[in-house]
Amino acid sequence: MIRTRRVLTGVFGSLVAVVIGWQVTASITGGSSTTASNTSGSVLPAQLPSTKLKDGTFTGSRQTTRFGDVQVAITVSGGAITDVSTPVLSGNEARSDQINNQAAPILRSEALAAQSAQIDSVSGATYTSDAYISSLQSALDQAKA
Repeated sequence: MIRTRRVLTGVFGSLVAVVIGWQVTASITGGSSTTASNTSGSVLPAQLPSTKLKDGTFTGSRQTTRFGDVQVAITVSGGAITDVSTPVLSGNEARSDQINNQAAPILRSEALAAQSAQIDSVSGATYTSDAYISSLQSALDQAKA
């Protein structure tokens, strides 16, 4: 019994060491498909979840915050989001632009990995994140088949 417990503890410890630093997101759409990304946000080769979106480019509504404006556009191909861009990402001052420019690539990576607007806000860029997510959802609503 003690030997079994030590083996299980060793196996569990090894699994924890492998999993630390990785984030796995699962989406169930008639089956399960998994997209994994490391903490840098790069997408690992995995099957993208089916989102049932029309192919094309869709521009979300322009969102105004107290620090500037945000507008998101998505490109859909094969029913999946293949690109996310920000045609409008302006700040009212240099610090706002700096925050926006740091947050935008993180939000883009999250949106591509999630294939939805269900993404986390970027710490320190709450207004930008909220506006980005709202505009992204607007673009997704237009793309729904």
